[in-house]
Amino acid sequence: MSFLSRIMVLKSKAHFSAGGNNRPADGGLNVTFQGTRKKTASQAKSRVAIIIASFGIVYAVIGGRLVQYGLAQPETVSSIGRADSLMASRPDILDRNGEILATDIRTVSLYAEPHKIVDADEAVERLATVLPDLNAREIYNKLKSNSRFQWLRRQLTPKQQGEILALGIPGIGFRPEKRRFYPGGPTAAHILGHVNIDNRGVAGMERYIDSQGLADLAAIGMTSDAKLEPVRLSIDVRVQNIVRDVIDSGMKNYQAIAAGAVVMDVHTGEVLAMASVPDYDPNKPAEGAEEGWMNRMSNGTFEMGSTFKTFTIAMGLDSGKVTLNDSFDATAPIRIGGFTIKDFHGKRRVLTVPEIFQYSSNIGTAKIADLVGIPGHKEFLTRLGLLTKLPTELPEVKAPSQPREWKKINSITISFGHGVSTTPLQTAVAGAALVNGGKLIPPTFLPRSEEQASELAAAVVKESTSNDMRYLLRWNGIAGSGKRALVPGFNVGGKTGTADKVVNGRYANDLNFNAFLAAFPIDDPKYIVLTFIDAPKTGEGGGRTAGSNAAPMVRDIISRSAPLLGVEPKFGEDGSALLVSY
Repeated sequence: MSFLSRIMVLKSKAHFSAGGNNRPADGGLNVTFQGTRKKTASQAKSRVAIIIASFGIVYAVIGGRLVQYGLAQPETVSSIGRADSLMASRPDILDRNGEILATDIRTVSLYAEPHKIVDADEAVERLATVLPDLNAREIYNKLKSNSRFQWLRRQLTPKQQGEILALGIPGIGFRPEKRRFYPGGPTAAHILGHVNIDNRGVAGMERYIDSQGLADLAAIGMTSDAKLEPVRLSIDVRVQNIVRDVIDSGMKNYQAIAAGAVVMDVHTGEVLAMASVPDYDPNKPAEGAEEGWMNRMSNGTFEMGSTFKTFTIAMGLDSGKVTLNDSFDATAPIRIGGFTIKDFHGKRRVLTVPEIFQYSSNIGTAKIADLVGIPGHKEFLTRLGLLTKLPTELPEVKAPSQPREWKKINSITISFGHGVSTTPLQTAVAGAALVNGGKLIPPTFLPRSEEQASELAAAVVKESTSNDMRYLLRWNGIAGSGKRALVPGFNVGGKTGTADKVVNGRYANDLNFNAFLAAFPIDDPKYIVLTFIDAPKTGEGGGRTAGSNAAPMVRDIISRSAPLLGVEPKFGEDGSALLVSY
């Protein structure tokens, strides 16, 4: 009975005692007690309802939070992202024939949860028994940190994982990852590039693939462990292996500091092979961080020497001011602005245009450039893409350099390959335009058909100019400086380039940068081949000019790769197929 009910009962009793005859009837007392009971019952029901509602709300909140946690993404415990993003796939990279150049393999990485480590010193000592090269101080600091996650070693071998598991160290665990694997090692290092520890492309075509959207998808968590469509390149790994082997041997045999080469389809712009040494193994990129990462074929610029005479003579022929029947006086050196222009092996007589090319006459070439004029000279080289940055998928491409102001002395020296620095790759691209009928086609490291190439091609020289240049290249191969590049049956034509190297702003007479620009079969060219060798100390026959080292490298590449490229040798009296009527 409530406090108020008791007061009412007491009041009733007092009234009954005082009033005597006024005692209420039994029905009135019953009514009072019944009202009290109803009120008490109603209050009890209200309390129960409130309690039930409260518990319902609490359970609803708890259930809602559980659902929320269940649907939410796992908490990121490290700066590199969730475990599923660590397992995200990169597409395989294949050569043009489907051979794997790069693929992902599964691996694991070792991590620690410092707040669960019982004894950091003991943990470091035990880990060192499996990983002896571990940096003990660094690992100890990680284990004693206030963080809840620390990487200890990325990409362990299965054996290492098993041995660490056997140690039974609390707070130590493994997370799945994927590691990039390059079956060919350094074979195509500068084309493929490499990835970082988080499997993101940082160089070469690996970086190009990320730039096409893969990196953006990874950043927003849209990548997965699912197998991706492979990326096929234009590279033929068989030819790539030959090219790399030839230049590596050339660098060693000719005692040079670097070498490089490219093989390219003149009708599609596809790069079939390209290599530069020193190089590195993309499976272990850190070991090549000094010289090895430098791709000299596309990311190095050099004065290409007498290979530029090919472009100068083509310019004269294309301008209509020069024909193959013309002659120029190369009797005496040219003196201009305090400089003397002379021939390396001068004939000291009047030379025809084919002889200027055959004997690599600086004097004759300079006079052709002077006849065309400075504006025409600059415009022609720009038209061939030799003065602008080369457009291609490979990220490592350096822009060429040229004089800020073209004067007569600049035009003269540029005519024979000094004063403008270009990449060897863009020199090969310009050379292809001179032999494929006059079409400049941007190079590509992806498959491309001739129909697709024709949509991108730009006519830069007349077809007649292209015919004349094929004749000159073939003639130089037979009678000039390209003799050591000849391969019986494959009709190789080409031009040497021996340039004095620039050291500390001055030309060094005892250091050369040698190159050889070639095409084959020259009567109907299908491929352009360019080699270079930097600062060789020797060559075939004891010399160190391009004809004794860069040219033999071309010979070795063509003789070994031509059958793989489907070029059939021709034997007999077929040289006349190249000669044209004028």
